[in-house]
Amino acid sequence: MAKLNFGGVEEEVVTREEYPLEKAREFLKKQTIAVIGYGVQGPGQAMNMRDNGFNVIVGQRPGKTYDKAVADGWVPGKTLFNIEDALKKGNIICFLLSDAAQIALWPTVKKYLKKGKTLYFSHGFGITYSKKTGIKPPKTVDVVLVAPKGSGTSLRRLFVEGKGLNSSFAVYQDASGHARETAIAMGIGVGSGYLFETDFYREVTSDLTGERGTLMGAIQGIFAAQYEVLRENGHSPSEAFNETVEELTQSLMPLVAENGMDWMYANCSTTAQRGALDWWKPFHDATKPVFKKLYQSVKSQKEAAQSIERNSQPDYREKLEVELAELRESEMWQAGATVRSLRPERN
Repeated sequence: MAKLNFGGVEEEVVTREEYPLEKAREFLKKQTIAVIGYGVQGPGQAMNMRDNGFNVIVGQRPGKTYDKAVADGWVPGKTLFNIEDALKKGNIICFLLSDAAQIALWPTVKKYLKKGKTLYFSHGFGITYSKKTGIKPPKTVDVVLVAPKGSGTSLRRLFVEGKGLNSSFAVYQDASGHARETAIAMGIGVGSGYLFETDFYREVTSDLTGERGTLMGAIQGIFAAQYEVLRENGHSPSEAFNETVEELTQSLMPLVAENGMDWMYANCSTTAQRGALDWWKPFHDATKPVFKKLYQSVKSQKEAAQSIERNSQPDYREKLEVELAELRESEMWQAGATVRSLRPERN
């Protein structure tokens, strides 16, 4: 493993140079990798592994998602099967359904976890909260995790661009003696930029905090608050949206991704620099108590319990659509749709 220095803190990671794709292919050449579920993570991981030369099949129920798999080049009866047939054929079972769907399907999956197989996750939820989910693998199988730090869409997009999305990896159960290498090889196979080691508990705890925090929940809350203040003070929807969202996502965040926050600051006006340096600490002080409360809610398993309870309701999809419609139909995101439609196309 390579040792990297993160601001004075050393951490060991696995890079493509240390564990190249050819080595991963060789290690897994006798394995049939069955991707169960073709929703959020399934397409990106399955297609990346297929394009990287691994033996991959997909297990999916008939319907829109099955049709999407066909459109993506998976062949019914050859590389695309119903879920139980894929479970029979797979040596490595990639359990990539939603957390609620994993709970529902677990009795079926468990039947096919014969000795020597590997159960693969991209989220620590089902294993960490096993008392609530009922997901308790037999002791005769390996249980590993590779969690790309982004959506399956981003994983695929970066792969097609010749880049990679960083991932964490973990081993929960090592029945074979080589579960760790399986996790690393799978992580390279799905297109990871580099891999950092964790465990199932830390993965799910950081992931639930991040999703509810800066990745999704907090950013929407901050967007809405600033947009509303600008609108309440007479700024047009165009001006409010562009200053709140468009400039951040289209101009500034790419600079942060390229070289860091200090580099982004250095490439902005001195007036912008001064204001940002003066105001980041008040925002830090105002929001840190919220993040502490959020983390405690995750740590106490309250967030997991709420997720299982709400997402398992029969009318979950209908309720979700109502909540998403509230965002979609808000003035801010209606303004966003208009702004995006006016972005010039590159020739």
